[in-house]
Amino acid sequence: MSKRLSPQLQHNITEDTYCETHLEPTRLFCDVDQITLCSKCFQSQEHKHHMVCGIQEAAENYRKLFQEILNTSREKLEAAKSILTEEQERMAMIQRLGRVGRENMEKLKESEARASEQVRSLLKLIVELEKKCGEGTLALLKNAKYSLERSKSLLLEHLEPAHITDLSLCHIRGLSSMFRVLQRHLTLDPETAHPCLALSEDLRTMRLRHGQQDGAGNPERLDFSAMVLAAESFTSGRHYWEVDVGKATRWQVGIYHSSADTKGSTARASGEKVLLTGSVMGTEWTLWVFPPLKRLFLEKKLDTVGVFLDCEHGQISFYNVTETSLIYNFSHCAFQGALRPVFSLCIPNGDTSPDSLTILQHGPSCDATVSP
Repeated sequence: MSKRLSPQLQHNITEDTYCETHLEPTRLFCDVDQITLCSKCFQSQEHKHHMVCGIQEAAENYRKLFQEILNTSREKLEAAKSILTEEQERMAMIQRLGRVGRENMEKLKESEARASEQVRSLLKLIVELEKKCGEGTLALLKNAKYSLERSKSLLLEHLEPAHITDLSLCHIRGLSSMFRVLQRHLTLDPETAHPCLALSEDLRTMRLRHGQQDGAGNPERLDFSAMVLAAESFTSGRHYWEVDVGKATRWQVGIYHSSADTKGSTARASGEKVLLTGSVMGTEWTLWVFPPLKRLFLEKKLDTVGVFLDCEHGQISFYNVTETSLIYNFSHCAFQGALRPVFSLCIPNGDTSPDSLTILQHGPSCDATVSP
């Protein structure tokens, strides 16, 4: 028999409750039967081999357990929300993939339903646990073990994204014609170019150079990376542009947005970006998207990236133009203010780099010359 009695805890009870059988204060708690006991109940054969302790001690033990489960539930909720968002984004991605899209849509719908149900269950559990942790001693102990076991069973449920066809391998029919009507002729904005960058005369090509221009006093200059913004900005509508990344080993393309009323260094620090990053390290080729930072896997090196922006629906999609396939899609983005295309090259450590990016224009071709 294991009995742990704490006289100090036994008297630290705010609720006055009495045993209906012996009419004595119930200051003990039987963890096996989940009931309160008086001193005479405690001495009976019925509870002889049960774990019994003071009510206050039992309440504090359960309160700690509930708090631990509450913390774990919050973490699991964030993970479930992330999977739900990912499934919704992948559903948006495959809508243009025809038969392959239809085959995978059912899997994604089922996965989305499971993620949605888990999010709802976890939200309900968190509310219950928060209430439980804030209750008094006797209210907290009521059905404590049942609540604990039910909470643990929910946390044991495993959730993972659906296993579907690699979307980067799926060709999208009519990709070129679909976006050609939305193509925008962009140019680079010299006022926002990092000092390490040299821009072509037609403002469509950027590359790294040896010297640096003096950019002091220009509040719009992106001095935290070798970036440059497009001169054009968008606040509504749908837009598409293509970038030649084949001559760069480390690059970024995407969208930059910041508050319209920020100035100086604050404006540079407050800008937020949605980016696709490519990197070649030796023979290894990797892609990343942000936010959140996530690694993607492609079989071949990218040569041309297409960027699609839908301001109304908060959607940004990156396409492999050569393979006419979707790389990644961001949906339900919360855009604020004007959106500007952004382009970046990685500043090398010591050595010079021949890397360059070019905004492609579909029409009469012209050679881009870069000033030193």
